[in-house]
Amino acid sequence: MKATRTAIPDVVVFEPKVFGDARGFFFESFNQKVFEEAVGRPARFVQDNHSSSARGVLRGLHYQIRQPQGKLVRVVRGEVFDVAVDLRRSSATFGKWVGERLSADNKRQLWIPEGFAHAFVVLTESAEFLYKTTDYYAPESERCVLWNDPAIGIDWQGHGLTGAPVLSAKDAVGLPLAQAETFD
Repeated sequence: MKATRTAIPDVVVFEPKVFGDARGFFFESFNQKVFEEAVGRPARFVQDNHSSSARGVLRGLHYQIRQPQGKLVRVVRGEVFDVAVDLRRSSATFGKWVGERLSADNKRQLWIPEGFAHAFVVLTESAEFLYKTTDYYAPESERCVLWNDPAIGIDWQGHGLTGAPVLSAKDAVGLPLAQAETFD
């Protein structure tokens, strides 16, 4: 498995080595040792989540303030543009974002550490999205940064979003970064 740091070095892209032939394919989707070597620290995953969304659905920018979650995300059907935003005030990359196309075809995974907001938009007719988390879902701790905050400047249209995204009521009223709770 190949691990590549993004422009925000704490966010890592994992690309598996895929073995395929006329019968289909096989790849190792997770290896604790490879993961820890790539991110530079141990991580304990406690919950797996699976979502399905239609084209144009944008979920995020989500994070948990008191029970922050690291997320290892991947797509098993379709394609998404996946984004991580650094919410750590002490970081040199605070308020910056990185994005990656994740698909069933490229089989890439993205590691989004604790202290980041996370979002994705579906680029195909539908997509199934899987992610492992380092802490449990805590609705009372969940927060949302506005998906199109100009202070962050995520280029959704330049990465495949056409038209207005389909948002949940919660995501439509996310807070601008300047008003959001962030991490030290």
